[in-house]
Amino acid sequence: MNKIRMVLIFTIVCLISCKNTVVNNSKENKILPKRKKVIAYVMGGNNNWGDNNEKAKQITHINYAFANIEDGKVVEGYPTDGENLKKLNQLKQVNKDLKILISIGGWGWSKNFSDAVLTEKSREIFAQSAVDFMLKHNIDGIDLDWEYPGQRGDNNKFRPEDKENFTAILKLIRERLNVISAKKNQYLLTIATGANQKYLDHTNMKEAHQYLDFINIMTYDFFTGGSNRTGHHANLYKSEFNNEGGTSASKAVEEHIKAGIPIKKLVLGVPFYGRWRKGVNPKYNGLYQNSTGKRGSYSYKTIADSLSNSTFVSYWDNKASAPYIWRSKDSLFLTYENPKSLKIKLDYINNNELGGIMFWQFNGDNGELLTTILINN
Repeated sequence: MNKIRMVLIFTIVCLISCKNTVVNNSKENKILPKRKKVIAYVMGGNNNWGDNNEKAKQITHINYAFANIEDGKVVEGYPTDGENLKKLNQLKQVNKDLKILISIGGWGWSKNFSDAVLTEKSREIFAQSAVDFMLKHNIDGIDLDWEYPGQRGDNNKFRPEDKENFTAILKLIRERLNVISAKKNQYLLTIATGANQKYLDHTNMKEAHQYLDFINIMTYDFFTGGSNRTGHHANLYKSEFNNEGGTSASKAVEEHIKAGIPIKKLVLGVPFYGRWRKGVNPKYNGLYQNSTGKRGSYSYKTIADSLSNSTFVSYWDNKASAPYIWRSKDSLFLTYENPKSLKIKLDYINNNELGGIMFWQFNGDNGELLTTILINN
């Protein structure tokens, strides 16, 4: 009888203990949110990660930019690519979960994309060369930055067939990656997309996203200085000062969702640089005004240093959630990202359950923007 009583007591204690363990684990899961992707684009050539090993601890992915396309094959863009990728791989010593991807194309090296994926044979060659490049450098995935399928970029060839060929090449690369992923690691396939409806009209994202792990939306360069009118280049929302329509980061996200992409696959892009224009009409401190002068860009660290100079005055567009700068002595207007606007974007990402944040590019920061991202991730 005593033995039976002891067994019953032991069983009850175990059940209570197990129940408490489950409840505690459940509470912990609720307290600890799932980590968002933090994706850093790093330029090739002489610009690289440097000695910023500590910062690598909180980065989830590094996209090395860029590989080029020659004779239908993916090739190194810079003589230092091999050494640079080797150094980036060494960052896994401080962050074992870090993923390194090779980004192919970009604004300057997309001119041969259309030819490279034109036929079934050319796609086979391109896909295999992309996978071979990845394996050669012992990295974790491939990022296609085709600017742009079916439309003009930087002196690139484009044709109507790009729409279906883009989907076809993504499908083929995914199939190749799946074969080797079954034997080794889980290799990634991603793309960078334009932040406008025109890009989506020239692609079939409803089908294409099925072959992708996630999609980086280039939600910047809305104003590039190429026109005679100023504007925000990375505003989250539409500005009340813009009576001509225009785009915004939130609008680009909505358009991607309507195109058939799950929101959790979408990664919001932010710029670590600003764009300026001189000879600007002073109304509204240059915002959405005509301009006649020179144009250019500054890294965020240059902008932050310049703000200590009293001739640079920063303003805030509350409706757009975007900062801008006006310098009256030469009628300079500058549009950029700062910690305040970035924090609002991070709240937008978290509240709407996007996949994460991407930035172009790492060396443009003085540490303030990346710190803002890491604090709010």
